[in-house]
Amino acid sequence: MSAIREEPMPSPERFRPYLVALARLRLGAGGRGKVEASDVVQQTLLEAHRCRDQFRGRGEAEMAAWLRKLLACNLVDAFRARGRACRDDGRERSLEAELERSSARLADFLAADQTSPSEAAGRLEQALLLADALGRLPEAQRAALELRYGRGLAVLEIARELDRSPAAVAGLLKRGVRELRALLGDREGP
Repeated sequence: MSAIREEPMPSPERFRPYLVALARLRLGAGGRGKVEASDVVQQTLLEAHRCRDQFRGRGEAEMAAWLRKLLACNLVDAFRARGRACRDDGRERSLEAELERSSARLADFLAADQTSPSEAAGRLEQALLLADALGRLPEAQRAALELRYGRGLAVLEIARELDRSPAAVAGLLKRGVRELRALLGDREGP
């Protein structure tokens, strides 16, 4: 008699730094103070624990996708509660797609040229490690890196967003990448 072996269900709490990074990417500098990333993530994790029996996936990748959907819904709800622009029904789907793209950028930050299935399987783990390391950086460096590599903004756009000079942003990016590499054990990065 052969038993089907299932992966143990990952704890949603393991994804907290990852979800915070995604929420901060979505909120941008202009959203801070109105909607706090940590509040929305806390709500998302509470819902995940409360609705855990509704999760039908297996493994971390499916858990991450489920949590991104919950996060997208909670961000939309937070925007609505604070009167932010959520004027059409497609907003939630568009936000979900944006979170998916941001998640892919986080994974690509360290692993842009992975091709094998085993390497691809490690992308989520790398995104989780990266999100945790980003959370340990000084605020200005973290914000600059998230805007550059998470949202794909150019240095001039980041300078406008952070109200800093382009030279200051370039310095933040350089120091931030150096610090990230140190935190991540000198793995390959941008």
